[in-house]
Amino acid sequence: MVICDLSNIARNIWKGIGIAIMASLLIMAVETGKRQTPVTAPCAAITYDIDDAAKRMYLTETELDLLLQRQHIYPVGQALNTLSLQAIENAVRTHPMVRTAECYLTPRNEVKVQLTQRVPLLRVRTEEQTYFIDRDRLMMPVRDAVRDSVLLITGSPDERMATHELANFAFWLQHHRYWNERVHHVYVASPQRIYLYLKYENGAMRKERILLGEINGFESKLAKLRTFYENGSQILQDKHYTELDLRFRGQVVGR
Repeated sequence: MVICDLSNIARNIWKGIGIAIMASLLIMAVETGKRQTPVTAPCAAITYDIDDAAKRMYLTETELDLLLQRQHIYPVGQALNTLSLQAIENAVRTHPMVRTAECYLTPRNEVKVQLTQRVPLLRVRTEEQTYFIDRDRLMMPVRDAVRDSVLLITGSPDERMATHELANFAFWLQHHRYWNERVHHVYVASPQRIYLYLKYENGAMRKERILLGEINGFESKLAKLRTFYENGSQILQDKHYTELDLRFRGQVVGR
């Protein structure tokens, strides 16, 4: 008869498990050590990933390199442990055409910057200055690379009107094909006297300008004007109007 010592068996099992765990940890440590890059290794390169580059290209990689060099944080050749990815990210964000930026280190010892560009919504042109308002309703400088076709605002709008009421109008236009194809530009004589200059479907300018009055309530005013255009074509042919006034409820007044 064989008598089993259960306590010895249990000890042997746990001892075996312990040895297996230690061996696994040792293997993992060796493999991790092989993969880890010494913190003193130099940065091999910096690359920029512009996710909307196929649609627009408002900046160049050379510009971004020079920006980092001027701030003495260009990473290539510098030891990895001396780099501040946050500083690089913050610097790239200061470029006037950059909307967002995210910086990280790749397994190949490269700094990679993922960024998006600002997108213009409308362009303001006054006697004193010209600038864009972007989709975030922020002022955006004009540069030759920006050739987007956006709503043009002339006259004397202030910055607040451009970033609020006129930006609302521009957003609305982008989602209303009928008027987006017809509004050529907006002229702001004053906040109470805003004019629209329209074009035909073929792109030719219409002879009459549209007195919108205040920008508030533009949706109902333009709905009224569309009804007039679609049902009053004979009136427009018989009369030589130079201005259509939309300021009065339920009426389109021709002059």
